[in-house]
Amino acid sequence: MAPVVHGLETQYEQRVDFLYLNVAEARNDSAMLAFGFRATPHFFFVSANGRVLANVQGVVPEDSLRGALDRLLAEHAAGGHAPE
Repeated sequence: MAPVVHGLETQYEQRVDFLYLNVAEARNDSAMLAFGFRATPHFFFVSANGRVLANVQGVVPEDSLRGALDRLLAEHAAGGHAPE
């Protein structure tokens, strides 16, 4: 999944910030608990104020992640609840 996510990160540069948490590092335990982490990989789409807007668990096609990003960006552009 890393090549797919890194490719999306490049494509959505300037519009979306990507943050990676290593589940093996104890320093990330509180973030994992706060977000409700359940699987590897687990993608969370989080607003600027820290609210989880959507999440996707497991290995998924690039189109699924791109679709989620596009929907959230479109909602934001339309004045919806997306990234704040």
